[in-house]
Amino acid sequence: MRTKTQGFTLVEVLVALAVLGITLAAAAKLVMGSTDTLITYRSRTLASWVASNQVNQMLAMRAYPETGSTSGKITQGGENFVYTMNISPTPNYSFRRIELSVALAERPEHILAQQVFYAARVD
Repeated sequence: MRTKTQGFTLVEVLVALAVLGITLAAAAKLVMGSTDTLITYRSRTLASWVASNQVNQMLAMRAYPETGSTSGKITQGGENFVYTMNISPTPNYSFRRIELSVALAERPEHILAQQVFYAARVD
């Protein structure tokens, strides 16, 4: 007659490994999702800085902008961005409505930051 030995059976070890594998896969997916979110937040923050810089640069010039559309490229924080500025008239001739949108240069259709502001005629 055999006596029972201490230890785990093969089935118990395989079940434990399966549970561990599923847990590690879920943790890895969570970490990857968090990393993607951080990268997106970083890009959005840099894009909002680009937009703020463009607004402040225009306001600092104190020039009454002409209507129309302009675009350009800017590097901020090691990333390349493109911006589009649409200047349109308002019912009050002393003001212009300026819409500014910023996107990554490699994905210009995906707007990361957008600002609307008004410039006044200073006589």
